[in-house]
Amino acid sequence: MAYATAFEPPYDEFEKHNIDLKPEVELILQELPIAPLKDELLGQSAIRIMASARDLGYPWAKLPKIVHQDQCRLNCDKCTMGCPYGAKWTAREFIDQACMEGATLLTGARVTGLVTEGSKVTGVHFSMAGGQHSVTAPVVIASAGGIGTPPILHSVGIVNAGRDFFFDPLVVTVGTVNDLEDGREFAMAAGYQNNDEGYIITDCVLPHWVRAIFTIPVLRFDRLGGQRKSLQMMVKIKDDLSGRLTKGGWVNKRLTESDRLKLRKGVEQARQILKHAGAYNIYNTMIVATHPGGTAKIGDVVDSNLKTRYDNLYVCDASVIPTSWGRPPILTLIALGKRLGKHLISQG
Repeated sequence: MAYATAFEPPYDEFEKHNIDLKPEVELILQELPIAPLKDELLGQSAIRIMASARDLGYPWAKLPKIVHQDQCRLNCDKCTMGCPYGAKWTAREFIDQACMEGATLLTGARVTGLVTEGSKVTGVHFSMAGGQHSVTAPVVIASAGGIGTPPILHSVGIVNAGRDFFFDPLVVTVGTVNDLEDGREFAMAAGYQNNDEGYIITDCVLPHWVRAIFTIPVLRFDRLGGQRKSLQMMVKIKDDLSGRLTKGGWVNKRLTESDRLKLRKGVEQARQILKHAGAYNIYNTMIVATHPGGTAKIGDVVDSNLKTRYDNLYVCDASVIPTSWGRPPILTLIALGKRLGKHLISQG
């Protein structure tokens, strides 16, 4: 699930590690279609929630989206799991460019370990189509994500990966109104970030089947219908660094009391905005963990160039983020990737 929201990185957190991401972000803003949604693409829910929030004094604003807006369609919520019309930008565009330049993409391959020779990683073991395979490479970059990367690093003795991480918990607060016409639109069109309290609040119209999955665990079976009458808002928090990944790669992490307080405060504001917008019968869905990261932090597992203790083994994904997060990471990850690319080119 992704809504192509392009929050800029917290530059100061990276500058503590001698990393300046501003040049990369400036380049990305020139290359990719990043802009708030045009007014004509805003859905009824987003408009209504924005008006209510602003009326209550919240600094509600449209969010930057990585979207080819000329291909976007009204009354459509297919972007939740991937856009069939090519409107929502995805990293596949980079993959396509790489393959056109001669890169080889192996799909359905699962990395099972790394090959080492002294202080270097010389290859990757992987399973594919029922067989075991290996490839060699002068440089290896682990990019399996906040949960997938640590087990790969563990295979070569980097045991401090997978500890004290974030997973950006969120909850959706839902209310009923009687005068909406459709119930399908681009989610997370607008909102605001409360940096002091550590949470983000946005509109968030989930497709009916997703909302049902989030609703059943809280036993609100009476709310499984009525999609067209639902006003939905998301509260996402910046959770404390804690937890660990087990040897089997499972997540072992609990919300702290501070995390729960942030959720309560954010939900209280969301409920206030919904009530002011005329909603009733308001409830909260289950808590969902979203983008996990910080499992191979800069300054701990990797250095400022994203290199591990092995001369040619790098990490470039959300696992390297060095601090608690609480925001969409897409733009930051693209910037880290571009910066790593420059570094590798400079190394010859």
